[in-house]
Amino acid sequence: MHEAIQSLFSFLVGLGYAGIALALMVEVIPSEIVLAYAGYLVARGEITFAGAVAAGTFGGAVAQLFLYWMGVYGGRPFLDRYGKYIGIQKKHLDVAERWFAKFGPGVIFSARFIPVVRHAISIPAGIARMKWLPFLIYTVLAIVPWSILFIWLGEQLGRRWRQIDEMAAPYVQPAIAAAAVATVIYIVWKWRRRAAE
Repeated sequence: MHEAIQSLFSFLVGLGYAGIALALMVEVIPSEIVLAYAGYLVARGEITFAGAVAAGTFGGAVAQLFLYWMGVYGGRPFLDRYGKYIGIQKKHLDVAERWFAKFGPGVIFSARFIPVVRHAISIPAGIARMKWLPFLIYTVLAIVPWSILFIWLGEQLGRRWRQIDEMAAPYVQPAIAAAAVATVIYIVWKWRRRAAE
């Protein structure tokens, strides 16, 4: 990690549950790293597993709501200009917009497990004025298992928590495949529902 980011990370995670939530809200540090370190803190007995999941879910949900409201009030021109400062690249936003336009609100859940559009998908939901409560429900339903997985992996790794990418690979790939299957099922269900109307 860059030295400044490392310092920020060290400061935030030193705050316990609040620091975990804040680190996920800032989104400068990948969520996988934050959650893995939370798992390490669980292994050390400094925080509880349930508390880490709650903090991870809260922080992740607030971060996505922030992106959602940016979409609502800023729109695409604002994000094209300033998105790079929060890690949202134009090409990722293009993909997310196409997904949302094609598959609708249900893709908010499954897209959370796809690296390219995981964070960017919140923005077209805001631009499209998707109702915030369904958006939040879909988001939380995806964040909870994601948080559980990486906190558990971090707990298993202990002091080796920085090896999270290597440890997570066998779990993340099936999650991506399952998300793709869920997306297909949702598309088929939506198509059949429209055909029946």
